[in-house]
Amino acid sequence: MPLSAASAAAALLTLTAAVPAAAAWSDDPVPDRGLFLAVSGSENTWIRGLALVCPPAPDAHHPEAAAACAAIDEAAGDPAALPGEPHLCSQEYDPVTATVTGKWDGRPVSWQKTFPNACVMDAATGPVFRF
Repeated sequence: MPLSAASAAAALLTLTAAVPAAAAWSDDPVPDRGLFLAVSGSENTWIRGLALVCPPAPDAHHPEAAAACAAIDEAAGDPAALPGEPHLCSQEYDPVTATVTGKWDGRPVSWQKTFPNACVMDAATGPVFRF
């Protein structure tokens, strides 16, 4: 069953709120380089997300955590400046929206961009949203 825009937004807010809450329960301070990454499909028909802490722990949930951290570091924490990995993509229109919230080197990060399809997002953001 597809999610409504309100349901997807509520899910994203719930997941975003869980990241700082989880950090507060541990003995570690809130990470200085911790981001919540999310991708949602056309008209919020699906949503997935995860927390990325850099440097990544060996049990990181992101399958390319080290490469994602390196790309974000190269962009100085600015998702709009990610180096990406340019490659050819089809002209298919199946929009995906990428969202980043958290902090990088103590600075708040809040970014969202809709791409024409997942391939274009991957070309623009490299390993960051490959989960």
